Amino acid sequence: MKILIIENEIYLAQSIATKLGELGHICEMCTSTKDAIKSNNYDVVLLSTNINGQDFLPVIETFKKSIVILMVSYISNDTVSKPLAAGAKDYILKPFMIEELIRKIDHYQDYEKLKIKTKSYEKYLEYTFSSLTHNHNHSGINLPVYISSSFQKHADSFAFKHAKEMNKPIEFISLSDSKSLAKIESLSSNSVLYAINYQSLKKTDKKKFCELIANKNVIVSSTENIENVLHNIINIKSENNVFAQGEILLIEDYVKFIVLNYQHKYPDTELSKKLGISRKSLWERRKKYDIIKKK
Repeated sequence: MKILIIENEIYLAQSIATKLGELGHICEMCTSTKDAIKSNNYDVVLLSTNINGQDFLPVIETFKKSIVILMVSYISNDTVSKPLAAGAKDYILKPFMIEELIRKIDHYQDYEKLKIKTKSYEKYLEYTFSSLTHNHNHSGINLPVYISSSFQKHADSFAFKHAKEMNKPIEFISLSDSKSLAKIESLSSNSVLYAINYQSLKKTDKKKFCELIANKNVIVSSTENIENVLHNIINIKSENNVFAQGEILLIEDYVKFIVLNYQHKYPDTELSKKLGISRKSLWERRKKYDIIKKK
């Protein structure tokens, strides 16, 4: 990582830079906030709040995309509270062990990576579920609940959207895993468990599973009909339910499904090419199926 050390105690700055350099980090030093804000291309900024007469807020604003850690000799409103409120991530009290500073740096670096990864997953899921035609109402639903849908994505969409509305993290498990029931017993109450492949459980295991999830935040999905359970069952059917298990699709049903679910992703020229039909034929099928093309 590229690290900027803002510290007027030269010996301390050099000592920190040497130890971080031994770990493979690239360190630069400066003794004033004025010099610091000339560049903002740093992963981590170590900011001493002991530099007299310096305004730290412009530094924090300049490096708002970096991990700013305050190095303080005493805790006060000016040295800690205000800089943290302005966007600094954390502080460390002088004198400190270099290992503790490294621990803080690693912690916030991992945190920033997780934020980026989570945002990417959320965008991907939003994109993946955008083609689904159902729009189930999530209000008034008490967990645990079973979702029956021949199209797995419908249950996936329901589970992730419901966990988001509950403002809880979601845990995933496949009931085809032989250790799944043991994992459910240790489920945290602060998360939502999404369990798929209910249809893969043996009859005796289904009874045990139903008892295990009582009063827990669990969403269960099955691609087969669900019977004889103690909890709520929601059946989700697509307006174009062409992927029911055990069926061979008619060409017309397949074309209808593709047009409904992918017309907003591809222009007509590319969509007709993928289907092996002309644009005129695509237009005729929309008219036949009463499909309105979304702008």
